[in-house]
Amino acid sequence: LQIVALERQVFDFLGYQWAPILANFFHIIIVILGLFGTIQYRPRYIVVYTVWTALWVTWNVFIICFYLDVGGLTKESDLLTFNISAHHSWWSERGPGCVRREMTQPGVGTVDSQSYISVMGCLMEYQYIEVLHSATQILIALLGFVYACYVISAITEEEDSFDFVAGFDPFPLYHVNEKPSHLLLKPMYLST
Repeated sequence: LQIVALERQVFDFLGYQWAPILANFFHIIIVILGLFGTIQYRPRYIVVYTVWTALWVTWNVFIICFYLDVGGLTKESDLLTFNISAHHSWWSERGPGCVRREMTQPGVGTVDSQSYISVMGCLMEYQYIEVLHSATQILIALLGFVYACYVISAITEEEDSFDFVAGFDPFPLYHVNEKPSHLLLKPMYLST
């Protein structure tokens, strides 16, 4: 779970995709919080993880729509880089089987000069690699959501069955005679 998120974070950093970098960062933090909540039996942390999982699935559906040009979104926009840079997906130039050729403009020899990059021979186009990443994240998130719901259910059921006097034993060896609370507050008069 965490390894897939870290792998995605690395490739988003390489492509200077700032929006996915922030989303991945929050995802990693929330996954750690959810794991901590599971280990420490803290259902509130796990609830935070389940709410985040719904947001995470929504984010990944957005990414899939973005790279497949669905609903007016286009992969050519600078939306994921916050219009800070002209970078795009790292996979657009370095996908499996891609041959990258850089052609400099004639007469321009500076270090910061722009060059045209030609990419040919890719086995899979970069947008489909990004879609596969997002689909994998959705699948893992849905599995995590189901598991988190199970853990929350188990923890809250365990808390409901806990008897602070006898522990987890559903049939205590002794029975505490419980009186209604209004009887406990009446003062006792001693007869002389």
